[in-house]
Amino acid sequence: MKSIILAAGCGTRLKNLTTVTPKCMVEILEKPIISYQLQIIKALEIEEINIITGYMNKKIIIDDINLIFNKDYSFTNMVYSLFCAKEILNSGEDILISYGDIIYSKELLSKFMKSNYDVNIAIDIGWKRYWQERMNNPLEDAETLKLDDKQNILEIGNKPNSYSEIDGQYIGLLKIKSHIAKKLNLIWDKLHKNNNYEDASFNQMYMTAFIQHLISLGIEV
Repeated sequence: MKSIILAAGCGTRLKNLTTVTPKCMVEILEKPIISYQLQIIKALEIEEINIITGYMNKKIIIDDINLIFNKDYSFTNMVYSLFCAKEILNSGEDILISYGDIIYSKELLSKFMKSNYDVNIAIDIGWKRYWQERMNNPLEDAETLKLDDKQNILEIGNKPNSYSEIDGQYIGLLKIKSHIAKKLNLIWDKLHKNNNYEDASFNQMYMTAFIQHLISLGIEV
């Protein structure tokens, strides 16, 4: 398995914390955010780690890690950054994809490693509690995420009208089996560059919109 960590964004919502450092290098408990997941990935012996950089890329200095620069980071989003690693997606390996600003447990990643499903994503079913700490109305920021009785995702990434449309929130971690990963470049290339995807342009496409597109193609997530 190979890992792709998406860390090109500017982190504007963290304001003064990211004026002098990229978001993945912001410290929590005296340790950069990205260090937490790198420690887990290495402990589980994932063979190759790749980080897609962009904003303040020269401040991301990590030994034994392949860095890939998204030169268009200032006007693109997560999906565009992912496809800066087209060769890795075509490598014939299972691919772990994660945002550079998340922290997760070793137990969670171990479950991903053992799963034989084509596409797995991690969701947080306890999201509402801390969303309420951040804002008065969590529905303004949350996205739809509907599951069927087999835990397959039916819908993700739209604007919810009620909490009944939210079975959890995507945390920015997914694993894709090798035979699906090989198809992603073709799926990406076939998308219409002038269309909007869930109210975002092609370059600004959110990962949830791309996941929803995979579902629409009949790929189980």
